[in-house]
Amino acid sequence: MRETFLTPNRRTYIALAAGGSAVLLLAAFGFQHVGGLAPCAMCLWQRWPHAVAIAIGALGVVLPAAWVALLGGAAMLTNAGIALYHTGVERDWWEGPTSCSGGGGDLGSMEVADLLNPDAGGGIVMCDEVAWEILGLSMASWNGLACLALAVIWFAAARTRATA
Repeated sequence: MRETFLTPNRRTYIALAAGGSAVLLLAAFGFQHVGGLAPCAMCLWQRWPHAVAIAIGALGVVLPAAWVALLGGAAMLTNAGIALYHTGVERDWWEGPTSCSGGGGDLGSMEVADLLNPDAGGGIVMCDEVAWEILGLSMASWNGLACLALAVIWFAAARTRATA
């Protein structure tokens, strides 16, 4: 089969998946800094796997090995797991961390450093409260779905030839 510019290859899939994480991370910062929606602790946790996936993507464009793509897929599955956990906390399916859930603990007994979040304007943001939703899904839920889709792309990259 003759390869063209539009023929999917490992580098293309890796760049697409890492770019997806970059878009989602930029959107999170946009909601925070432009939209005024301060993140809770679990929202911040969900940003880290995206940052890792972007770094893995940079590596994967230079070194398009299958194991690099598998690492990217693992980062997105990790993020999807965090997002599912966060969604469950928001929907009262289970309790969240005591440091950021209304029903989890006594805020009066917490350290001042735990209560203050400079990015949130000086107040704690509760993980069990939905700040924004569309079509009945919170930002955590949408992030989880997006992470699953990105994981599929990462795993497609691992199964695809690494040619130019």
